Amino acid sequence: MLALVQRVLRARVTVQGQDCGSIGRGLLVLVCAEVGDTALQADKLLAKILKLRIFSDAQGKMNHSVQDIDGAGLPGGLLIVSQFTLAADTSGGNRPSFKGAAAPELGRQLYDHCVGQARSLHPQVATGIFGADMAVELVNDGPVTIPLRVAPPV
Repeated sequence: MLALVQRVLRARVTVQGQDCGSIGRGLLVLVCAEVGDTALQADKLLAKILKLRIFSDAQGKMNHSVQDIDGAGLPGGLLIVSQFTLAADTSGGNRPSFKGAAAPELGRQLYDHCVGQARSLHPQVATGIFGADMAVELVNDGPVTIPLRVAPPV
């Protein structure tokens, strides 16, 4: 599974002009399931996201995770958005191929699993709508953008 994690001051997703999800300070997480991924990869990816120390401590060092962004146990938000285009392969020319992305049924299943697990482990989780044409707005903090990948088993 792939993720692009962005540390944000705020972020929101709209579909056809209607707000679907928004957060204040926290992480915007764009998620893509790849061919061969299972719930195990989704769980490993989520664990990495929740523990990723990319929020600053009092000395300005990246020592806090989204679960403890200010060092006082106050969690930030997670906005999880499905994005199959993270699996783009442009090695064959200028038109991206998405053959590495999981089929929509598996992608939805793994996205839903990831969101469900996130909601069981973190108090503030918002989402987009799987497969929808979404508008994502964010104010990137830093900017800090981290790509993550948990490879499918071989």
